[in-house]
Amino acid sequence: MLQILLISFLHIFHPFYVSVTEVVQNPKTKTLQVSARIFFDDFEKALDRKYQTKVNILKPADRKKVDLLIADYVRKHLQIKVNQKILTLKYVGYEIEEDAAWCYFETQQTAPVKNLDIVNNILFDEHESQSNMVHVTINGKRKSTKLDNPKSQARLTF
Repeated sequence: MLQILLISFLHIFHPFYVSVTEVVQNPKTKTLQVSARIFFDDFEKALDRKYQTKVNILKPADRKKVDLLIADYVRKHLQIKVNQKILTLKYVGYEIEEDAAWCYFETQQTAPVKNLDIVNNILFDEHESQSNMVHVTINGKRKSTKLDNPKSQARLTF
């Protein structure tokens, strides 16, 4: 009985660290729309440490500066290749939903996607137990993978 209580106690107070990245091909424009959902408290700590500045995502004193930091951080920790070609992530913006920041990006037009390679090590420097879920939808087909720190790369074939 004591063991069950101890395990339950540890589950309640042991935090989990996960982000979710969605990649969806727009069928009309053939661009990829990318969104990353990151818990904003962990994200702020990562930005503070990386850029040596205090970042407030919820109520930024300088929204343009926060946008620049978010865009730079995500571009350095999230890379997408389609058919061996690295895509440029154009930052669109972010919004807060509950306890997370949704960060939005778009790519240039892509060729028909046969292989999509992704590197996603968002917050890996912050948490040894960080997991990053990745969901990709191409031509209506959805595939998902989970990247557990330190594994940061995956290939999805369509």
